[in-house]
Amino acid sequence: MRVLGVDPGLRTAGYGCIDLIGNSISPTLVEAGAITLCVDSSIPFRLKQLHDDLSQVILDLAPDVLAVEKIFTHKEHVSTATVMGHARGVILLAGEQANLPLIELAPSEIKKSVTGNGNATKEQVQHAIASILKLTEPPTPSDVSDALAIAITGGIRET
Repeated sequence: MRVLGVDPGLRTAGYGCIDLIGNSISPTLVEAGAITLCVDSSIPFRLKQLHDDLSQVILDLAPDVLAVEKIFTHKEHVSTATVMGHARGVILLAGEQANLPLIELAPSEIKKSVTGNGNATKEQVQHAIASILKLTEPPTPSDVSDALAIAITGGIRET
């Protein structure tokens, strides 16, 4: 099974693609990267750029399933959730256009799955992903390691 995890963002959207073979719970890295959006452009322009770039990633990597983090809000940053909702909507649209089944995951479930701690820091997630995927360095930026954590958690849930 090939899982594409996407970490929504309107500055940087991370993506990570893994393969899970048979009953193995040991994922193999296919590709990971960041879609960097033009922050000086309007939100509609960035949403179109995100859609176009992610659609190409989906076409190139041919995943079996799309995994995405659920929206969460902090009472101090409610507007951030609204903006992330726009990005997440575009990601869901690209997945639906490619007929990909969707796995939605809570942030705490993702962190607990890869680190054992639902309140793990970004740095802890980065180091856990490096260990799980046997990488020599933690993935950067954190959007990429977050996307890989989303993909790994989605793959574990589906097996």
